[in-house]
Amino acid sequence: MLFLSRFLLALVAFLLLPLSALQAQPASASRPTPGYVRVRLETSMGNIVLALDAKRAPLTTKNFLVYVDDGRLDDTTFYRATRHKGDPKTGFVQGGIDTDARRIYFPTVPLEPTDKTGIRHLDGVISMARHKDPDSGTGNFSIQVGPNPTLDARPGYPGYAAFGHVVAGMDVVKRILALDTCCGRGVMFGQMIKNRVTIVRAVRLDGKPAPTGAVKPWLMRRK
Repeated sequence: MLFLSRFLLALVAFLLLPLSALQAQPASASRPTPGYVRVRLETSMGNIVLALDAKRAPLTTKNFLVYVDDGRLDDTTFYRATRHKGDPKTGFVQGGIDTDARRIYFPTVPLEPTDKTGIRHLDGVISMARHKDPDSGTGNFSIQVGPNPTLDARPGYPGYAAFGHVVAGMDVVKRILALDTCCGRGVMFGQMIKNRVTIVRAVRLDGKPAPTGAVKPWLMRRK
């Protein structure tokens, strides 16, 4: 009986292996992948394609897509490059609406911590920026170059919400990280990019865009 039980367990594990392997496959830059929504950031230094994890981080993904579909990320910038002192080729870059309150869409997004989603801050992962309040994410984000485990949740610290990863254009991200920086305040001191990189527009590649129809005050004075 013991032998038979072990055999049946091994057989079940073998039969389930193809399904598990399929689920573990990373998202593709060239075609839709179930559970992910691709977004292309067209920047002044080249394109970056993201795969947002709509299955494991649905709230953060939905929030980001609001900014994409409404055009709230169009004509914004990558404005921060944070390099690790021990290895300046690693760190993260930060972009989005910066302090432009006209582009904020309310309500802000509730935090989806890494210990709940299982999405850790590894190389190429995109994460939602926020203020001290864990539920204060809006339209700013970071992209990791190398692992950044200090951004993951741990006992007594909620961390940040990772919600997808780069599937194309990581070379662009690395070039942004290497740009000259200066200025800034507090933890951002010396990390502000001198010549900011423009996010010309953000484009959803999967599914139908769903703009909110809300007023766009940042466009009102443009002619």
